[in-house]
Amino acid sequence: MSGSRYSESWVYEGIIGALPGIDIHPATALAIQFLLFETAVLVVAFVYGLPEAALAGTVAVIVATVGSAELLRIGNRIRSQHAPAAYRRFLFGSNIEVVLAVLAYIGLVTYLFVFDPRQAGTPLVESLLGSEPPLVAVYLMLLILWDVCYRIGAGWWASVAALWRTVRYEFDAETRAALFRADLDTAVFGLVQLAFLPFLLNRPVLFAAVFGHVVAVVVVTGLSLFLLSRQRAKRYAVE
Repeated sequence: MSGSRYSESWVYEGIIGALPGIDIHPATALAIQFLLFETAVLVVAFVYGLPEAALAGTVAVIVATVGSAELLRIGNRIRSQHAPAAYRRFLFGSNIEVVLAVLAYIGLVTYLFVFDPRQAGTPLVESLLGSEPPLVAVYLMLLILWDVCYRIGAGWWASVAALWRTVRYEFDAETRAALFRADLDTAVFGLVQLAFLPFLLNRPVLFAAVFGHVVAVVVVTGLSLFLLSRQRAKRYAVE
């Protein structure tokens, strides 16, 4: 199959780029994303009197916006260098981050509406949105959670693809430096998601899932960073 049939951008980037007649600077797109979602969160929280939902929603919006920024940075770093075409197809062309995001989202929805209500104590949705959650608030919550889950899926895939790339290939100094920074961005976004943990202290299953996800991303990406550093040290030793 010809490489030209593969996209070299995240699905998130493709959606923005496909808007007809609209050419938005990435920084502007990020600002619009944050303002639209944050305004919606604050308005819904104010109208229905949901202060805890306002705080949790704000954290989720910030994490999603940071995730968007990191995805753009990672993509730009990789496309700006002569990274192997097979790696670019592996990372972007497969759209596997969407599959991972769907799996994460289904798991989260199952937890929120099936598993959690069967446990002792107040379910998480009820603690945030009340005993009779407003439809608008639930809709907005699910929309924001999908936004977060997509970026989680992209983080998973970026870390796995990075390790595969580093094990398989060796790079010149310029390309290696750019890929090193891209891997750092992946690890940073994983760590940013620790912001969810204070809301999950009484939810051991969800706490363990989020914490385990962050640890996995950081460990896998950290191994790629370590191997890239070894390549650099070996190149210096040869020279």
